[in-house]
Amino acid sequence: MKKIMTMAVLAVAFVPAAAQETYENAKIAIGDLNGTAAYVGMGGAMEALGGDISTISTNPAGIGLFRKSKASITLGTVSQQDATAFGGGHTTSMSFDQLGFVYSVESGRNGFVNFGFNYHKGRNFNYILSAANNLDHASQNKLTYAKQKNGLLYEANSKGEPYLNDPSVQCNQLDDLYAKYINYSADDNTWYYDEASQYSMDRRHWGYIADYDFNLSGNINDRVYLGLTIGYHDVHYKHYSEYAEQYPQFGNMTSIVADDRQINGGGADVKAGIIFRPVEYSPFRVGLSVSTPTWYDLTTDNRTSMTDNGGSVSTGEAYDFKLYTPWKFGVSLGHTVGDFLALGASYEYADYGTIDSRIITGENYSWWYDDYYDESESDNEMNRHTAATLKGVSTLKLGAEFRPSPELAVRFGYNYVSPVYNKDGFKDGTLASPGSYYSSATDYTNWESTNRITCGIGLKLDKVNLSAAYQYSMQNGYFAPFMSYMDNDFAADDNIADMVKVSNKRHQLLLTATYTF
Repeated sequence: MKKIMTMAVLAVAFVPAAAQETYENAKIAIGDLNGTAAYVGMGGAMEALGGDISTISTNPAGIGLFRKSKASITLGTVSQQDATAFGGGHTTSMSFDQLGFVYSVESGRNGFVNFGFNYHKGRNFNYILSAANNLDHASQNKLTYAKQKNGLLYEANSKGEPYLNDPSVQCNQLDDLYAKYINYSADDNTWYYDEASQYSMDRRHWGYIADYDFNLSGNINDRVYLGLTIGYHDVHYKHYSEYAEQYPQFGNMTSIVADDRQINGGGADVKAGIIFRPVEYSPFRVGLSVSTPTWYDLTTDNRTSMTDNGGSVSTGEAYDFKLYTPWKFGVSLGHTVGDFLALGASYEYADYGTIDSRIITGENYSWWYDDYYDESESDNEMNRHTAATLKGVSTLKLGAEFRPSPELAVRFGYNYVSPVYNKDGFKDGTLASPGSYYSSATDYTNWESTNRITCGIGLKLDKVNLSAAYQYSMQNGYFAPFMSYMDNDFAADDNIADMVKVSNKRHQLLLTATYTF
Protein backbone atom coordinates (compact mmCIF):
# COMPACT_ATOMS: atom_id res chain seq x y z
CA MET A 1 0.00 0.00 0.00
CA LYS A 2 1.32 3.40 -0.94
CA LYS A 3 1.58 5.76 1.97
CA ILE A 4 -0.46 8.95 1.64
CA MET A 5 2.02 11.53 2.84
CA THR A 6 0.20 14.83 2.50
CA MET A 7 -3.27 16.28 2.51
CA ALA A 8 -4.63 16.64 -1.01
CA VAL A 9 -8.00 17.86 -2.23
CA LEU A 10 -9.39 16.59 -5.50
CA ALA A 11 -12.13 18.65 -7.13
CA VAL A 12 -14.28 16.56 -9.42
CA ALA A 13 -15.47 18.86 -12.19
CA PHE A 14 -19.00 20.17 -11.63
CA VAL A 15 -21.35 18.59 -14.14
CA PRO A 16 -24.95 19.89 -14.17
CA ALA A 17 -26.17 16.82 -16.07
CA ALA A 18 -26.36 14.52 -13.06
CA ALA A 19 -28.79 12.11 -11.45
CA GLN A 20 -28.95 10.13 -8.25
CA GLU A 21 -28.53 6.43 -7.45
CA THR A 22 -31.19 3.78 -6.69
CA TYR A 23 -30.46 3.21 -3.00
CA GLU A 24 -30.23 6.92 -2.23
CA ASN A 25 -33.45 7.56 -4.16
CA ALA A 26 -35.32 4.94 -2.16
CA LYS A 27 -34.50 6.77 1.09
CA ILE A 28 -36.34 9.83 -0.21
CA ALA A 29 -39.30 7.98 -1.77
CA ILE A 30 -40.26 5.79 1.22
CA GLY A 31 -42.41 7.27 4.00
CA ASP A 32 -43.13 6.56 7.68
CA LEU A 33 -46.32 6.02 9.65
CA ASN A 34 -46.68 9.35 11.42
CA GLY A 35 -49.28 11.98 12.26
CA THR A 36 -51.64 12.62 15.16
CA ALA A 37 -51.58 10.26 18.13
CA ALA A 38 -55.11 9.08 17.30
CA TYR A 39 -54.10 8.23 13.72
CA VAL A 40 -50.90 6.41 14.73
CA GLY A 41 -52.63 4.66 17.65
CA MET A 42 -55.02 3.05 15.15
CA GLY A 43 -52.14 2.07 12.88
CA GLY A 44 -53.19 4.70 10.35
CA ALA A 45 -56.21 2.60 9.34
CA MET A 46 -58.55 5.60 9.14
CA GLU A 47 -58.72 6.20 5.37
CA ALA A 48 -62.39 5.13 5.25
CA LEU A 49 -63.35 6.23 8.76
CA GLY A 50 -62.04 9.77 8.22
CA GLY A 51 -62.50 12.51 10.77
CA ASP A 52 -58.77 12.79 11.56
CA ILE A 53 -56.56 15.47 10.04
CA SER A 54 -53.80 12.96 9.22
CA THR A 55 -56.00 11.42 6.49
CA ILE A 56 -55.35 14.63 4.54
CA SER A 57 -52.27 12.94 3.02
CA THR A 58 -53.60 9.39 2.61
CA ASN A 59 -57.29 9.77 1.65
CA PRO A 60 -58.20 13.47 1.36
CA ALA A 61 -61.91 12.61 1.53
CA GLY A 62 -61.39 11.84 5.23
CA ILE A 63 -61.38 15.60 5.88
CA GLY A 64 -64.88 15.75 4.40
CA LEU A 65 -66.27 13.99 7.49
CA PHE A 66 -65.46 16.91 9.79
CA ARG A 67 -68.54 18.68 11.16
CA LYS A 68 -66.72 21.17 13.35
CA SER A 69 -63.53 23.15 12.98
CA LYS A 70 -60.50 21.75 14.77
CA ALA A 71 -56.81 22.52 15.30
CA SER A 72 -54.18 20.09 16.56
CA ILE A 73 -50.50 19.85 17.43
CA THR A 74 -48.35 16.75 17.97
CA LEU A 75 -44.97 16.31 19.65
CA GLY A 76 -43.04 13.11 20.22
CA THR A 77 -39.84 11.19 20.71
CA VAL A 78 -38.15 8.54 18.57
CA SER A 79 -35.70 6.02 20.03
CA GLN A 80 -33.60 3.44 18.18
CA GLN A 81 -33.17 0.07 19.86
CA ASP A 82 -29.82 -1.79 19.93
CA ALA A 83 -27.76 1.15 18.68
CA THR A 84 -24.70 3.05 19.91
CA ALA A 85 -24.30 6.80 19.53
CA PHE A 86 -22.03 7.78 16.61
CA GLY A 87 -21.03 10.89 14.72
CA GLY A 88 -22.58 13.30 17.19
CA GLY A 89 -25.96 11.60 16.94
CA HIS A 90 -27.99 10.06 19.75
CA THR A 91 -30.27 7.04 19.81
CA THR A 92 -33.19 9.08 21.20
CA SER A 93 -34.40 12.44 19.90
CA MET A 94 -37.35 14.79 20.25
CA SER A 95 -39.60 15.38 17.26
CA PHE A 96 -42.16 17.98 16.17
CA ASP A 97 -44.48 15.72 14.21
CA GLN A 98 -47.70 17.54 13.29
CA LEU A 99 -49.51 20.89 13.24
CA GLY A 100 -52.74 21.62 11.39
CA PHE A 101 -56.35 22.72 11.31
CA VAL A 102 -59.64 22.07 9.53
CA TYR A 103 -62.15 24.88 9.00
CA SER A 104 -65.64 23.49 8.48
CA VAL A 105 -68.46 25.48 6.82
CA GLU A 106 -72.04 24.21 6.68
CA SER A 107 -73.45 24.14 3.15
CA GLY A 108 -77.07 23.18 2.80
CA ARG A 109 -79.12 20.86 4.97
CA ASN A 110 -76.69 17.93 5.19
CA GLY A 111 -73.62 19.35 3.50
CA PHE A 112 -70.32 20.79 4.63
CA VAL A 113 -67.39 22.32 2.77
CA ASN A 114 -64.09 21.94 4.63
CA PHE A 115 -60.73 23.62 4.18
CA GLY A 116 -57.68 22.05 5.78
CA PHE A 117 -53.96 22.58 6.22
CA ASN A 118 -51.57 20.17 7.87
CA TYR A 119 -47.86 19.86 8.46
CA HIS A 120 -46.51 16.48 9.43
CA LYS A 121 -43.12 14.81 9.43
CA GLY A 122 -43.49 12.34 6.58
CA ARG A 123 -40.02 10.86 7.04
CA ASN A 124 -37.73 10.84 10.04
CA PHE A 125 -34.23 9.91 8.86
CA ASN A 126 -32.69 9.57 12.33
CA TYR A 127 -30.92 6.20 12.31
CA ILE A 128 -27.49 4.84 13.20
CA LEU A 129 -26.20 1.93 11.11
CA SER A 130 -23.37 -0.27 12.38
CA ALA A 131 -22.04 -3.34 10.59
CA ALA A 132 -18.83 -5.40 10.64
CA ASN A 133 -17.62 -8.65 9.13
CA ASN A 134 -14.58 -10.53 7.90
CA LEU A 135 -13.19 -10.03 4.39
CA ASP A 136 -11.55 -13.07 2.83
CA HIS A 137 -8.95 -11.38 0.58
CA ALA A 138 -11.55 -8.82 -0.58
CA SER A 139 -11.46 -5.03 -0.25
CA GLN A 140 -13.09 -1.86 -1.48
CA ASN A 141 -10.02 -0.85 -3.48
CA LYS A 142 -10.01 -4.31 -5.13
CA LEU A 143 -13.35 -3.37 -6.68
CA THR A 144 -11.67 -0.35 -8.26
CA TYR A 145 -8.95 -2.66 -9.58
CA ALA A 146 -11.57 -4.99 -11.07
CA LYS A 147 -13.28 -2.11 -12.85
CA GLN A 148 -9.97 -1.04 -14.35
CA LYS A 149 -9.15 -4.58 -15.44
CA ASN A 150 -12.43 -4.81 -17.34
CA GLY A 151 -12.03 -1.50 -19.13
CA LEU A 152 -14.58 0.39 -17.02
CA LEU A 153 -12.13 2.69 -15.33
CA TYR A 154 -8.71 3.08 -16.91
CA GLU A 155 -7.97 4.62 -20.28
CA ALA A 156 -4.35 5.51 -20.93
CA ASN A 157 -3.45 8.84 -22.39
CA SER A 158 -0.60 9.35 -24.86
CA LYS A 159 1.94 9.03 -22.03
CA GLY A 160 0.48 5.78 -20.73
CA GLU A 161 -0.81 7.46 -17.56
CA PRO A 162 -4.25 6.77 -16.05
CA TYR A 163 -6.89 9.08 -17.45
CA LEU A 164 -9.84 9.03 -15.04
CA ASN A 165 -12.05 11.95 -16.07
CA ASP A 166 -13.26 10.62 -19.39
CA PRO A 167 -17.10 10.66 -19.23
CA SER A 168 -17.21 7.39 -21.17
CA VAL A 169 -15.77 5.40 -18.26
CA GLN A 170 -17.47 4.41 -15.00
CA CYS A 171 -15.26 6.15 -12.46
CA ASN A 172 -16.90 7.27 -9.23
CA GLN A 173 -15.41 9.45 -6.51
CA LEU A 174 -13.96 6.50 -4.58
CA ASP A 175 -12.43 5.06 -7.75
CA ASP A 176 -10.79 8.41 -8.33
CA LEU A 177 -9.22 8.39 -4.86
CA TYR A 178 -8.15 4.74 -4.94
CA ALA A 179 -6.79 4.84 -8.48
CA LYS A 180 -4.69 7.93 -7.93
CA TYR A 181 -3.39 7.09 -4.46
CA ILE A 182 -3.69 3.34 -3.87
CA ASN A 183 -4.22 1.17 -6.97
CA TYR A 184 -1.95 2.74 -9.57
CA SER A 185 1.82 3.07 -9.49
CA ALA A 186 3.13 5.72 -11.88
CA ASP A 187 6.68 4.47 -11.36
CA ASP A 188 6.14 1.25 -13.31
CA ASN A 189 2.69 1.98 -14.85
CA THR A 190 1.21 -0.93 -12.88
CA TRP A 191 -2.19 -1.49 -11.28
CA TYR A 192 -2.54 -3.57 -8.14
CA TYR A 193 -4.78 -3.94 -5.08
CA ASP A 194 -4.53 -4.49 -1.32
CA GLU A 195 -6.54 -7.28 0.32
CA ALA A 196 -8.26 -6.71 3.67
CA SER A 197 -9.06 -9.10 6.50
CA GLN A 198 -12.10 -7.35 7.96
CA TYR A 199 -14.20 -4.19 7.77
CA SER A 200 -16.47 -2.05 9.91
CA MET A 201 -19.04 0.55 8.93
CA ASP A 202 -20.67 3.20 11.13
CA ARG A 203 -23.10 5.70 9.63
CA ARG A 204 -25.36 8.28 11.19
CA HIS A 205 -28.42 9.39 9.20
CA TRP A 206 -30.45 12.39 10.29
CA GLY A 207 -32.94 14.93 9.00
CA TYR A 208 -36.53 14.74 7.82
CA ILE A 209 -39.06 15.29 5.05
CA ALA A 210 -41.65 17.90 6.07
CA ASP A 211 -45.02 17.46 4.33
CA TYR A 212 -47.29 20.51 3.91
CA ASP A 213 -50.79 19.60 2.71
CA PHE A 214 -53.62 21.90 1.59
CA ASN A 215 -57.08 20.33 1.33
CA LEU A 216 -60.54 21.08 -0.03
CA SER A 217 -63.26 18.56 0.78
CA GLY A 218 -66.95 18.10 1.36
CA ASN A 219 -69.88 15.68 1.25
CA ILE A 220 -72.98 14.97 -0.79
CA ASN A 221 -76.09 14.16 1.28
CA ASP A 222 -73.88 12.91 4.11
CA ARG A 223 -73.26 9.74 2.13
CA VAL A 224 -70.52 10.54 -0.39
CA TYR A 225 -67.38 12.39 0.71
CA LEU A 226 -64.86 13.89 -1.69
CA GLY A 227 -61.44 15.42 -1.10
CA LEU A 228 -58.48 16.90 -2.96
CA THR A 229 -55.07 17.65 -1.41
CA ILE A 230 -52.12 19.50 -2.89
CA GLY A 231 -48.90 18.69 -1.07
CA TYR A 232 -45.38 20.08 -0.85
CA HIS A 233 -42.52 17.97 0.52
CA ASP A 234 -39.43 19.69 1.98
CA VAL A 235 -36.36 17.41 2.08
CA HIS A 236 -33.51 17.73 4.58
CA TYR A 237 -31.34 14.60 4.58
CA LYS A 238 -27.79 14.13 5.88
CA HIS A 239 -25.46 11.27 6.62
CA TYR A 240 -21.94 10.84 7.90
CA SER A 241 -20.12 7.51 7.75
CA GLU A 242 -16.74 5.97 8.48
CA TYR A 243 -15.83 2.78 6.63
CA ALA A 244 -12.66 1.04 7.86
CA GLU A 245 -10.68 -1.87 6.42
CA GLN A 246 -7.80 -3.67 8.13
CA TYR A 247 -4.75 -4.92 6.21
CA PRO A 248 -2.79 -7.69 8.03
CA GLN A 249 0.00 -7.64 5.44
CA PHE A 250 0.84 -4.09 6.60
CA GLY A 251 0.87 -4.79 10.33
CA ASN A 252 -2.93 -4.59 10.63
CA MET A 253 -2.87 -1.04 9.33
CA THR A 254 -6.37 0.45 8.97
CA SER A 255 -7.62 2.67 6.17
CA ILE A 256 -10.72 4.79 6.71
CA VAL A 257 -13.08 6.28 4.15
CA ALA A 258 -15.24 9.04 5.64
CA ASP A 259 -18.25 10.26 3.71
CA ASP A 260 -20.34 13.33 4.52
CA ARG A 261 -23.41 13.88 2.28
CA GLN A 262 -26.59 15.93 2.31
CA ILE A 263 -29.64 16.14 0.07
CA ASN A 264 -31.95 19.15 0.10
CA GLY A 265 -34.84 20.35 -2.01
CA GLY A 266 -38.56 19.96 -2.44
CA GLY A 267 -41.32 18.38 -4.44
CA ALA A 268 -45.06 18.56 -5.04
CA ASP A 269 -47.86 16.08 -5.53
CA VAL A 270 -51.65 15.86 -5.79
CA LYS A 271 -53.86 13.43 -3.90
CA ALA A 272 -57.55 12.70 -4.42
CA GLY A 273 -59.99 10.49 -2.55
CA ILE A 274 -63.58 9.41 -2.10
CA ILE A 275 -65.46 7.77 0.78
CA PHE A 276 -69.00 6.46 0.35
CA ARG A 277 -71.58 4.50 2.28
CA PRO A 278 -72.95 1.83 -0.10
CA VAL A 279 -75.94 1.15 2.19
CA GLU A 280 -77.88 4.29 3.05
CA TYR A 281 -78.67 3.50 6.68
CA SER A 282 -75.47 1.67 7.48
CA PRO A 283 -72.29 3.29 8.88
CA PHE A 284 -70.14 0.91 6.79
CA ARG A 285 -67.84 2.92 4.50
CA VAL A 286 -65.56 2.27 1.53
CA GLY A 287 -62.66 4.56 0.64
CA LEU A 288 -60.63 4.93 -2.54
CA SER A 289 -57.58 7.14 -3.00
CA VAL A 290 -54.85 7.93 -5.50
CA SER A 291 -51.68 9.98 -5.26
CA THR A 292 -49.60 11.26 -8.14
CA PRO A 293 -45.81 10.91 -8.04
CA THR A 294 -43.99 13.49 -5.99
CA TRP A 295 -42.01 15.56 -8.47
CA TYR A 296 -38.79 16.41 -6.65
CA ASP A 297 -36.13 18.99 -7.51
CA LEU A 298 -33.15 18.15 -5.32
CA THR A 299 -29.55 19.15 -4.69
CA THR A 300 -26.91 16.84 -3.25
CA ASP A 301 -23.37 17.56 -2.18
CA ASN A 302 -20.72 15.58 -0.36
CA ARG A 303 -17.16 15.50 0.92
CA THR A 304 -15.38 12.14 0.94
CA SER A 305 -11.92 11.52 2.41
CA MET A 306 -9.57 8.55 2.62
CA THR A 307 -7.00 8.20 5.41
CA ASP A 308 -4.20 5.73 6.11
CA ASN A 309 -0.71 5.95 7.62
CA GLY A 310 -1.60 9.37 8.98
CA GLY A 311 -2.16 10.98 5.54
CA SER A 312 -5.46 11.95 3.97
CA VAL A 313 -6.87 12.83 0.55
CA SER A 314 -10.39 13.99 -0.21
CA THR A 315 -12.82 14.72 -3.00
CA GLY A 316 -16.31 16.15 -3.30
CA GLU A 317 -19.16 16.98 -5.62
CA ALA A 318 -22.38 18.99 -5.74
CA TYR A 319 -25.13 18.80 -8.33
CA ASP A 320 -28.86 19.16 -8.95
CA PHE A 321 -31.15 16.34 -10.07
CA LYS A 322 -34.82 15.43 -10.35
CA LEU A 323 -36.61 12.45 -8.84
CA TYR A 324 -40.17 11.30 -9.52
CA THR A 325 -41.62 8.84 -7.00
CA PRO A 326 -44.23 6.18 -7.94
CA TRP A 327 -48.00 6.55 -8.12
CA LYS A 328 -49.85 5.29 -5.04
CA PHE A 329 -53.28 3.67 -4.93
CA GLY A 330 -55.36 2.88 -1.87
CA VAL A 331 -58.56 1.12 -0.89
CA SER A 332 -60.00 1.11 2.62
CA LEU A 333 -62.93 -0.10 4.71
CA GLY A 334 -64.41 1.39 7.86
CA HIS A 335 -67.28 0.54 10.18
CA THR A 336 -68.64 1.82 13.47
CA VAL A 337 -70.78 0.04 16.03
CA GLY A 338 -72.86 2.53 17.92
CA ASP A 339 -70.70 5.19 19.49
CA PHE A 340 -68.32 2.82 21.24
CA LEU A 341 -66.40 0.88 18.53
CA ALA A 342 -64.67 1.86 15.27
CA LEU A 343 -62.89 -0.60 12.96
CA GLY A 344 -60.66 0.27 10.02
CA ALA A 345 -58.62 -1.54 7.36
CA SER A 346 -56.53 0.01 4.57
CA TYR A 347 -54.44 -1.31 1.70
CA GLU A 348 -52.00 0.76 -0.33
CA TYR A 349 -49.85 -0.18 -3.31
CA ALA A 350 -46.89 1.63 -4.86
CA ASP A 351 -44.39 0.21 -7.35
CA TYR A 352 -41.00 1.60 -6.30
CA GLY A 353 -39.39 -0.07 -9.29
CA THR A 354 -40.92 2.76 -11.36
CA ILE A 355 -39.00 5.53 -9.57
CA ASP A 356 -37.79 7.90 -12.28
CA SER A 357 -34.28 9.25 -11.73
CA ARG A 358 -33.87 12.21 -14.07
CA ILE A 359 -30.88 14.08 -15.51
CA ILE A 360 -31.09 17.85 -15.80
CA THR A 361 -30.19 18.62 -19.41
CA GLY A 362 -30.46 22.39 -19.47
CA GLU A 363 -32.51 25.46 -18.73
CA ASN A 364 -35.47 26.90 -20.59
CA TYR A 365 -37.60 30.02 -20.35
CA SER A 366 -41.34 30.12 -19.71
CA TRP A 367 -43.10 33.13 -21.22
CA TRP A 368 -46.21 32.29 -19.20
CA TYR A 369 -44.45 32.48 -15.82
CA ASP A 370 -41.68 34.85 -16.93
CA ASP A 371 -39.11 32.57 -15.34
CA TYR A 372 -36.53 29.90 -16.16
CA TYR A 373 -37.02 26.21 -15.44
CA ASP A 374 -34.85 23.09 -15.69
CA GLU A 375 -35.35 20.65 -18.50
CA SER A 376 -34.66 17.00 -17.77
CA GLU A 377 -34.74 13.51 -19.19
CA SER A 378 -34.95 10.05 -17.64
CA ASP A 379 -31.69 8.37 -16.67
CA ASN A 380 -32.56 5.16 -18.50
CA GLU A 381 -29.51 3.21 -17.30
CA MET A 382 -30.20 3.97 -13.64
CA ASN A 383 -33.94 3.43 -14.05
CA ARG A 384 -33.32 -0.06 -15.44
CA HIS A 385 -31.23 -0.79 -12.35
CA THR A 386 -34.02 0.59 -10.14
CA ALA A 387 -36.60 -1.64 -11.84
CA ALA A 388 -34.41 -4.69 -11.13
CA THR A 389 -33.59 -3.68 -7.54
CA LEU A 390 -36.83 -2.25 -6.09
CA LYS A 391 -40.27 -3.83 -6.06
CA GLY A 392 -43.96 -3.09 -5.84
CA VAL A 393 -44.86 -2.60 -2.17
CA SER A 394 -48.11 -3.52 -0.43
CA THR A 395 -49.00 -1.80 2.84
CA LEU A 396 -51.72 -3.30 5.04
CA LYS A 397 -53.07 -1.26 7.96
CA LEU A 398 -55.52 -2.52 10.58
CA GLY A 399 -56.92 -0.53 13.48
CA ALA A 400 -59.60 -0.40 16.18
CA GLU A 401 -60.87 2.18 18.64
CA PHE A 402 -62.96 1.25 21.67
CA ARG A 403 -64.78 3.85 23.77
CA PRO A 404 -65.85 2.53 27.20
CA SER A 405 -67.25 6.02 27.83
CA PRO A 406 -67.76 9.13 25.68
CA GLU A 407 -64.71 10.74 27.29
CA LEU A 408 -62.26 7.85 26.93
CA ALA A 409 -60.88 6.07 23.83
CA VAL A 410 -58.51 3.10 23.65
CA ARG A 411 -56.80 2.35 20.30
CA PHE A 412 -54.81 -0.48 18.73
CA GLY A 413 -53.21 -0.90 15.30
CA TYR A 414 -50.96 -3.04 13.15
CA ASN A 415 -49.06 -2.47 9.87
CA TYR A 416 -47.37 -4.83 7.47
CA VAL A 417 -45.22 -3.30 4.71
CA SER A 418 -43.82 -5.76 2.15
CA PRO A 419 -40.11 -5.51 1.18
CA VAL A 420 -39.06 -2.63 -1.05
CA TYR A 421 -35.77 -4.27 -2.09
CA ASN A 422 -35.18 -7.36 -4.18
CA LYS A 423 -33.12 -9.74 -2.03
CA ASP A 424 -30.67 -10.16 -4.93
CA GLY A 425 -30.33 -6.41 -5.52
CA PHE A 426 -26.99 -4.63 -5.22
CA LYS A 427 -25.46 -1.20 -5.77
CA ASP A 428 -23.95 -1.51 -9.24
CA GLY A 429 -20.91 0.74 -9.55
CA THR A 430 -20.42 -0.14 -13.22
CA LEU A 431 -23.52 1.61 -14.60
CA ALA A 432 -23.04 4.16 -17.36
CA SER A 433 -25.01 6.69 -15.32
CA PRO A 434 -24.17 9.99 -13.61
CA GLY A 435 -25.71 8.44 -10.51
CA SER A 436 -22.77 6.02 -10.47
CA TYR A 437 -20.11 8.47 -11.65
CA TYR A 438 -20.63 10.76 -8.67
CA SER A 439 -21.37 8.14 -6.05
CA SER A 440 -19.30 8.47 -2.89
CA ALA A 441 -20.13 5.12 -1.27
CA THR A 442 -20.18 1.49 -2.39
CA ASP A 443 -22.22 -0.03 0.46
CA TYR A 444 -25.91 -0.94 0.32
CA THR A 445 -28.60 -2.56 2.48
CA ASN A 446 -31.46 -4.72 1.23
CA TRP A 447 -34.17 -4.12 3.81
CA GLU A 448 -36.89 -6.72 4.34
CA SER A 449 -40.55 -6.23 5.35
CA THR A 450 -41.62 -3.77 8.06
CA ASN A 451 -43.95 -4.63 10.94
CA ARG A 452 -45.47 -1.91 13.11
CA ILE A 453 -47.47 -2.40 16.30
CA THR A 454 -49.31 0.59 17.74
CA CYS A 455 -51.58 1.48 20.64
CA GLY A 456 -52.96 4.65 22.16
CA ILE A 457 -55.39 6.37 24.46
CA GLY A 458 -57.56 9.47 24.12
CA LEU A 459 -59.26 11.72 26.66
CA LYS A 460 -61.99 14.28 25.86
CA LEU A 461 -62.20 17.37 28.07
CA ASP A 462 -64.97 19.65 26.78
CA LYS A 463 -63.47 21.29 23.65
CA VAL A 464 -60.01 19.80 24.17
CA ASN A 465 -58.96 16.28 23.25
CA LEU A 466 -55.68 14.84 24.52
CA SER A 467 -54.26 11.70 22.90
CA ALA A 468 -51.14 9.61 23.36
CA ALA A 469 -49.77 6.84 21.14
CA TYR A 470 -46.91 4.35 21.08
CA GLN A 471 -45.45 2.75 17.94
CA TYR A 472 -42.94 -0.08 17.73
CA SER A 473 -41.44 -0.56 14.26
CA MET A 474 -39.34 -3.61 13.32
CA GLN A 475 -37.31 -4.14 10.16
CA ASN A 476 -34.36 -6.39 9.32
CA GLY A 477 -31.98 -6.08 6.41
CA TYR A 478 -28.73 -7.36 4.92
CA PHE A 479 -25.74 -5.05 4.54
CA ALA A 480 -22.84 -5.34 2.09
CA PRO A 481 -19.81 -3.00 1.98
CA PHE A 482 -19.57 -3.25 -1.82
CA MET A 483 -20.82 -5.26 -4.78
CA SER A 484 -19.23 -8.70 -5.13
CA TYR A 485 -17.27 -9.61 -8.24
CA MET A 486 -16.26 -12.94 -9.79
CA ASP A 487 -13.27 -12.95 -12.14
CA ASN A 488 -13.75 -15.68 -14.75
CA ASP A 489 -10.10 -15.55 -15.84
CA PHE A 490 -8.23 -15.38 -12.54
CA ALA A 491 -9.87 -16.64 -9.34
CA ALA A 492 -7.42 -14.73 -7.12
CA ASP A 493 -9.03 -11.51 -8.37
CA ASP A 494 -12.48 -12.54 -7.06
CA ASN A 495 -13.82 -9.90 -4.70
CA ILE A 496 -16.60 -11.36 -2.54
CA ALA A 497 -18.15 -9.61 0.47
CA ASP A 498 -20.64 -11.67 2.46
CA MET A 499 -23.72 -9.77 3.58
CA VAL A 500 -24.32 -9.26 7.30
CA LYS A 501 -27.67 -8.90 9.06
CA VAL A 502 -28.65 -5.48 10.43
CA SER A 503 -31.87 -4.18 11.96
CA ASN A 504 -33.87 -1.01 12.46
CA LYS A 505 -36.07 -1.21 15.55
CA ARG A 506 -37.67 2.02 16.68
CA HIS A 507 -39.87 3.15 19.54
CA GLN A 508 -42.01 6.24 19.05
CA LEU A 509 -44.13 8.15 21.57
CA LEU A 510 -46.63 10.81 20.42
CA LEU A 511 -48.75 13.36 22.29
CA THR A 512 -51.49 15.30 20.50
CA ALA A 513 -53.66 18.18 21.72
CA THR A 514 -56.78 19.00 19.64
CA TYR A 515 -59.05 22.01 20.12
CA THR A 516 -62.57 22.18 18.66
CA PHE A 517 -63.93 25.59 17.72
